[in-house]
Amino acid sequence: MKKALYLFAITLIFMSCQAQQKKEVKLVSPEQFSQEIVKDKGQLIDVRTPNEYSAGHIEGAQNINLHDDSFTVQINKLDKKQTVYVYCKAGRRSAEASSVLKQNGFKNVVELDGGTDAWTAAGKPLK
Repeated sequence: MKKALYLFAITLIFMSCQAQQKKEVKLVSPEQFSQEIVKDKGQLIDVRTPNEYSAGHIEGAQNINLHDDSFTVQINKLDKKQTVYVYCKAGRRSAEASSVLKQNGFKNVVELDGGTDAWTAAGKPLK
């Protein structure tokens, strides 16, 4: 009985921690993303490749390629206390990058839902 209760308690703690981590990354629409990057300047990062970035990016974005070997080193040069806005092309890489940001101590991460595909479909410009 004690073992079952112990396992149940551990499971609850684990689930609570996972739910709390997921809540910390805010997934927002292109409209909300554009409003938030104006309201709270923060740090805007594009995690696509340099070629994708050069083809068009959100104005003010810094390119930090998720698949670059120095990704973690580069993000750790950012201010962990400031909001980090992150996006990619469709959302998969930004989700992965958001997870890495959280694991590295960033407190406020905002992710663009659908990436630049959703951004341009919403009529938002790329530079």
